[in-house]
Amino acid sequence: MKNVEHIGIAVSNLSAAEALYSALLNTVPYKREAVESEQVTTSFFKVNQTKIELLEASGPDSAIARFIEKKGEGVHHIAFEVDDIVAEMERLRNAGFALLNDTPKRGADNKLVCFVHPKSANGVLIELCQEIK
Repeated sequence: MKNVEHIGIAVSNLSAAEALYSALLNTVPYKREAVESEQVTTSFFKVNQTKIELLEASGPDSAIARFIEKKGEGVHHIAFEVDDIVAEMERLRNAGFALLNDTPKRGADNKLVCFVHPKSANGVLIELCQEIK
């Protein structure tokens, strides 16, 4: 793994959260994107090398809707950048980690993604991200 790619924060109201984080970070989001396959709309902020992804459910059955219903708004996941997501998935599987998907899938911000089950990572949802070239 190379570095933290972004921190994902689940929110109930994306527009309100964008206003709050714009004031907090003193910058505006650089991108808003719908990821239909995950039933989520995302908004990205960047401060120096740190990226924050706000996630709002776009459907009642989405993982974000279930997360907010169970835990409320807050930190949802930490994403790490990798050079070869398939190789990293295999390495983690061999090390005993449970992955939430068998193959990488298309995510937001032009990335291939895979998630490590929180039960394998002390309760933290981990996302692996590889830039699509």
